[in-house]
Amino acid sequence: MTTPSTTRPFATVLVANRGEIACRVIGTLRRLGIRSVAVHSDADADARHVREADLAVRIGPAPAAQSYLDVEAVVAAAVATGADAIHPGYGFLSENPALARACERAGIVFVGPSVEALETMADKAAAKRLVASHDVPVLPGTLDDGMDDDALVAAADDVGFPLLVKPVAGGGGKGMEVVRAAGELPGALASARRVAGASFGDDGLLLERLVERPRHIEVQVLADTHGGVVHLGERECTLQRRHQKVVEEAPSPAVDDATRARLGEAACAVARSVGYVGAGTVEFLAPGDDPGTFWFIEMNTRLQVEHPVTELVTGLDLVEQQLRVAAGERLAIGQDDVRLDGHAVEARLYAETPARGFLPAAGQVLAYDDAGVPAGPGATPLRLDSGLLPGSDVTGDYDPMLAKAVAWAPTRAEAIARLDGLLADVVVLGVETNAGFLRDLLADDDVRAGRLDTGLIDRFVSRSLVAPVETVRSVETVAAALLMLPPDGGAGGPWAAADGWRLNAPPAPRRSVLVDTTGTEHAVAVTGTPDDAVVTVDDGEPVRASLRPADGRRLLTVGGITRLLVAAVSGGHAHDTPTERANRPLTATPTVVWTHLDGRTSSFTVLDRAALAARRREARALTGGEDGAAQAAPVRVAMPGTVSAVPVADGDVVAAGQPVVVVEAMKMEHPLLAPVGGVVRLDVRPGDQVRLDQVVAVVDPSETGPKDPPADPPEDHAPAPADPAVAAAHSTTRGAS
Repeated sequence: MTTPSTTRPFATVLVANRGEIACRVIGTLRRLGIRSVAVHSDADADARHVREADLAVRIGPAPAAQSYLDVEAVVAAAVATGADAIHPGYGFLSENPALARACERAGIVFVGPSVEALETMADKAAAKRLVASHDVPVLPGTLDDGMDDDALVAAADDVGFPLLVKPVAGGGGKGMEVVRAAGELPGALASARRVAGASFGDDGLLLERLVERPRHIEVQVLADTHGGVVHLGERECTLQRRHQKVVEEAPSPAVDDATRARLGEAACAVARSVGYVGAGTVEFLAPGDDPGTFWFIEMNTRLQVEHPVTELVTGLDLVEQQLRVAAGERLAIGQDDVRLDGHAVEARLYAETPARGFLPAAGQVLAYDDAGVPAGPGATPLRLDSGLLPGSDVTGDYDPMLAKAVAWAPTRAEAIARLDGLLADVVVLGVETNAGFLRDLLADDDVRAGRLDTGLIDRFVSRSLVAPVETVRSVETVAAALLMLPPDGGAGGPWAAADGWRLNAPPAPRRSVLVDTTGTEHAVAVTGTPDDAVVTVDDGEPVRASLRPADGRRLLTVGGITRLLVAAVSGGHAHDTPTERANRPLTATPTVVWTHLDGRTSSFTVLDRAALAARRREARALTGGEDGAAQAAPVRVAMPGTVSAVPVADGDVVAAGQPVVVVEAMKMEHPLLAPVGGVVRLDVRPGDQVRLDQVVAVVDPSETGPKDPPADPPEDHAPAPADPAVAAAHSTTRGAS
């Protein structure tokens, strides 16, 4: 074993990324005494990675194409700050040969493999041809790049159905489409080309045999410029949604020592085939019940999102290894030095709403508590790599991943239990996250037993829709009702007091309608003050409740049971007087009440009279008016984004459930579906920026054919809280790597 180096490989390193991975890299740079340079868009001027770096450089406006994907701007920032090297993180430019070339021209070290390795492995068809020539097993499929749609359709029968359409460039599941029958292929090719072209600047596609219920197993490799190549064992990355990883672990619960050695040998052979240098990941598919049979699918020529689980079981800092190899040092370890100790599990915390089809979420972080868990490879047994701060803005411009929660333990069962506890303790309010869903998933019997395949999450979600795992309890609704009461008991004298006091009459309850993330309405009535109230939820019995401050949090007592509560309110209208509520414009941002209770986060949108009336109008449009005739139904945007496609023309007759507008947000495409059949009237075109709950189209079932569109949209198009029934329920991943 080589003696570990204690020298500083570089003096200054620019981190060409954002969010949690930028913070992760900056942490290692700080530990090694290397000056760090962050880059940022206008949207990230106050972001956590900007605050943690020694220097920060603005490189453009919010859209990634004009900032984080701008090679010239990134290299110019490195030159201006005297950076010796650029670390690309993952995503964005991490696998882009243009950045590596630009670094060469500027005399700056690119912390990654050679241009040739990047180009070869970026072309999945070329990569499969190459590794097959080195006796690495590959999946049946097309091996020629540049095939047009007609050629791919002709080749499909030889590949066999079901099959997978994959972009030849990029990664992270972007643009991948499952096709089970020949009739589905043309549409899948069109969608995949559109996503691939927008994501990677290359719309080339290949076909690959779909392995039903497979395991996704990947091997971490390290290679230096002196011919040294080692593998660090495998990671199980089978728990996925829409080809996007959700939970990863190391080692795989299905891989024995003999299979691990074979996987490692194959991965090292792949790395040697392209003269690989740096940290890379070789990905394999294996039948769920036979991990000893595996096929190469691709190599990711960068650091992976899930690298912390490997760090926790090997004790290595992979970012440090990348830096030292890039500086020309030999690997400090040989294959015999690699030892896997214990088990580590990682869960990706996404800004998304599981209750609404996992639609990406946006908003401002009103409250954030990392539970005192540190970040980076030195953190154990709990680790939280995060890019969040209180006040952080989560927008639709970037990937929805917010943080990674990781836990280590001597056994897999203990690691899962520790991870569940960490997910319960971390608090993010102001933006919907998948934390509750992750906890439910980790409790699933198949997950606990290690009986995994890539379709497990879809089956789990289907079961949850029939019998929801997580439901909103009345205690959360009671907490939200109390949070809407003015803390001082009201203003403006007894006539406006929040306790409902009336002269010579019983107290009048303060009534509200709260809508949870599933779209369910809850009618609440409250009398009293926050520290002594009686609350009625829907048709339930009145309960005595109180809310009291406690060291920055609150104590909630309901029915004699006291719990610790973290809460926040956005929108700022919860405590308006009746006059203020009456004068509030219809387009005002609604009040949203956020609670974190018993390890679960809930949010409730407060419907005032105008919003409630708009909701009732939309419900009547879908079910028919008083005369039984269906009315015009609006199509609303589920989250802010950009219109990427409009697959119908204004005045077309559409069927219920047919896509009418496609919105791109957070690297995902969201088809917005016609809520009823009828004639569609469009209010947007490709390239338009759209806001949450904006009406982008109206479907009129009373019309039987095309008519001239109205000069102006109906007045009822004012935004109201989105209903899952009229929002998109299906999405195509363009997400994190």
